[in-house]
Amino acid sequence: MAALLFLLGLFLPMITISKFVVIKNSLSVISGLSELISSGQILIFLIVGTFSVVLPILKIGFLFLLLKSDISATKQHKRLLYLIHEYGRWTMLDVMVVAILIVTVKLGVIATIKVHFGLYLFGIAVLLLMFITSRVSRLTN
Repeated sequence: MAALLFLLGLFLPMITISKFVVIKNSLSVISGLSELISSGQILIFLIVGTFSVVLPILKIGFLFLLLKSDISATKQHKRLLYLIHEYGRWTMLDVMVVAILIVTVKLGVIATIKVHFGLYLFGIAVLLLMFITSRVSRLTN
């Protein structure tokens, strides 16, 4: 369920930016990344893409492998859970919130921003993944 919500959150519009009442641009995480790459913002693309797309997909994959395998307190499982937990503090939601705040502050005078359902799905997916990681961690202890 969390994986489905996460994928929907990546592709559904998160925000619509309206400039001067006439120009509107709806962005999802994926379309935002596409805009970053097409405008030459490679470093920001790499940061947001890594923390908002690649690492969460790896986290979902690792959690799936841990749940599918015989959950035991092996050294490898504990190390994997530790890595998931440690990097989890810096992923998805934090990056997206900071990005939205930056956009809001920079465009506040000349544009309005409307939040869409994709942002909520993305946030719910983040919370579910945090909960699942916590539960899997408890199962291995």
